[in-house]
Amino acid sequence: MSTTEEFMAALQQAESSQDPAPLVALHAEEVTLQNLTQKTWQGTDGAQAFWSAYLSDFETIRSEFTNHSEHGGLGVMEWTATGRLKGGRPIEYRGVSLIEIKDGKVAAFRTYYDSAAFVTPAQS
Repeated sequence: MSTTEEFMAALQQAESSQDPAPLVALHAEEVTLQNLTQKTWQGTDGAQAFWSAYLSDFETIRSEFTNHSEHGGLGVMEWTATGRLKGGRPIEYRGVSLIEIKDGKVAAFRTYYDSAAFVTPAQS
C-alpha cells in the first residue's frame, strides 16, 4: 500500500471515528499543512490541531476518493466529501489534496476545495 493509500484510509477512519490520531501518526515531525486560509500549521502538534478543527466542523463527514496517484514523492487525491455540518445542514463538496512524502511520512499537506459549499445562501 502506498503512503497516499494509507493516508486516504486513515482520513476515512478519522472521519468515521472523530479521532484524528491514526491520521496524525502518518505525518512527519516537521510537517506543514495548508488549506484555503492564509494559515500554515506546523509539526505534529499543528497536524493534530488542523485535523481536529476539520473534524469539529461536521456532525458527519465522509471523503470518497475518485482518483489518486503517487509518484516521485508526491501524492495527489481527488475526492468528494459528503456529510452534515454542525447544526445539521447537509454538505457535499469536491476538492484535490496533495501530500509531499519523505521517508514514508507526510512532509507537507495542501488541500484545495469548493469553499462555496460552506456558505449559507441568502434568503430572498
